[in-house]
Amino acid sequence: MKMGHITIHTADLEQSLRFYTEALGLQVQSDFRAERGLPIVFVSDGAGSLPIELIAGNGAPYAGTGLSIGFHTEDVEKVHQDLEEKGFRPTPFISPVPGVKFFFVQDPNGVDIQVM
Repeated sequence: MKMGHITIHTADLEQSLRFYTEALGLQVQSDFRAERGLPIVFVSDGAGSLPIELIAGNGAPYAGTGLSIGFHTEDVEKVHQDLEEKGFRPTPFISPVPGVKFFFVQDPNGVDIQVM
């Protein structure tokens, strides 16, 4: 069995879409709003990684805790700075062991995004 995607039910699809494309640099892979009239958009890095499916109005929006999605980057400090400049509030850096450095930022739905 192979994982296909991660779904986030959102109260505001446009706000979520802006976060994932503008703040994290993901790209729209499939937009079912135009294709089928459904409020569903898939985003990913375009390099074959697991896509995130954003859905509005189909189920209760995510409102829990304990979920995080991790992203790898070549320059974690630059991403942290970019997010701060765009008005997001990333946590301070966390370095649990030598050579590992990451931070968290929440998406508009309250999902913890880990950037390492």
